Amino acid sequence: MSSFKDLRVVDNFYQTSSFFPMPTVCVSSVNPDGSLNIGSYSLCFPYYIAGKDRYAMLLECRNTSNTCQNVMRTHKCAINFITDDKASFKEAVRLGYPGPSAEKMKDLAFEMELGQADPDDKNRPMVIKSAYQVFECTWAADLEDATKFNVDDIDDGHPGPYNNFNGITSKYGAHLILYIDKILMKEQYYNAIVNGVKKGDFPPVPVDYGYRDSTNFWYTKFPKLTKPVAEPIPAPKEVDLGSIRYAADRIDAEVKFTDAALKNFVKVPRPFLKTVLNGCVAWAKENNVTLIDDEHVKIINDKRRAEKESRK
Repeated sequence: MSSFKDLRVVDNFYQTSSFFPMPTVCVSSVNPDGSLNIGSYSLCFPYYIAGKDRYAMLLECRNTSNTCQNVMRTHKCAINFITDDKASFKEAVRLGYPGPSAEKMKDLAFEMELGQADPDDKNRPMVIKSAYQVFECTWAADLEDATKFNVDDIDDGHPGPYNNFNGITSKYGAHLILYIDKILMKEQYYNAIVNGVKKGDFPPVPVDYGYRDSTNFWYTKFPKLTKPVAEPIPAPKEVDLGSIRYAADRIDAEVKFTDAALKNFVKVPRPFLKTVLNGCVAWAKENNVTLIDDEHVKIINDKRRAEKESRK
């Protein structure tokens, strides 16, 4: 008899169906207006490591994210490796929550400084001063003809067709192969690598277990390897009902929403609002409903919960 239980593989299997240790990085990029954007990621791994003309990282992200669209537009970003102190991880969690870039960046806790790769290039973002290392990168947009994608085509995801490994890879997903232009290292760790690393020379790296329960991100400190620490996700800000009405009225010409129905969506993060409304409209059309009210939303939510439970 096996000592293991067979756990079903579902979407986001690395966190929903497993315990998978990951890095915690903050990717800085430049917005269309020239301002700075920072998004937090864990699905960021070495890609080309030897035998190539260039070395590269792979970043997996939502194609609706500010980071993805900035990189696709400018082809530049910086991967900032933060330390495991609570203040840095708390800020990484805040920056990782979906929302408008300007709104998140106005309260930025990290101090920034210029990088070293093409400092006169306006598409090169600043880097986090407290990071123990930074990879300044250029997107390998020529691979798999990824320049064919236009960020203007990304609305509620991307309609396709999709690439396999670089660029837009699914309705909401993207894989970005990032050439490493420079590795910037704080002097303490630079000296350790150049002169020989001893056990006390490793940087305090957070090990991240992901967004697991709609309440916390979980991580543990290194090298102490303490028990995982929970960092609460910021409470979502309520969206103005008028803004939700504006979006809802443009979803479909036949299916409409009552105000009572729309009040259910005031805490839905803006990047996901259109997806939620589209799902409601799809249900309405399947059930010959032209005016979605509060009771209909409850039925839709119960259906989603049942589907989620069935996947466990």
